[in-house]
Amino acid sequence: MRYTRKDMIVSATRLRVRSALLLLPFVFRTFQSQRQVVRAPGFQGGRLLIDTKRTFWTLTAWESEKAMRDYRGSGAHRNAMPRLIDWCDEASVVHWTSESAEIPSWAEAAGRMRQEGRPSRLAHPSSNHEALQFPDPRLRPTIGQELRPHR
Repeated sequence: MRYTRKDMIVSATRLRVRSALLLLPFVFRTFQSQRQVVRAPGFQGGRLLIDTKRTFWTLTAWESEKAMRDYRGSGAHRNAMPRLIDWCDEASVVHWTSESAEIPSWAEAAGRMRQEGRPSRLAHPSSNHEALQFPDPRLRPTIGQELRPHR
């Protein structure tokens, strides 16, 4: 996916839901946040990926850090974030500035997550959570969605 703007702020998250019983509320909140992000001012595009073992990745690009923070701190996304503390046993985030007009690959997102990411505060962390030890994202078959700004 190619965009015209360069120097995008990129955000990647990796969330592993700790129990199948929590998947329904998690997916519901994810759908609400997805509807919000495509309408968010400054959103440039992104991707969602459903990985194995109840793991979900997001990759979003923003025209500015302010636009990213405004989205993160409002609406459905703001309401979902506190629930992740109890829903997930692994959760991490990484942000970086990309000089490319391309949305980064999942491989780049995973590499940056391991090198520069930070684990989120969780009530029930796995033994690998703090060290950011996780397998590469499953890309075959790729189960996910491209996100495009709703203009």
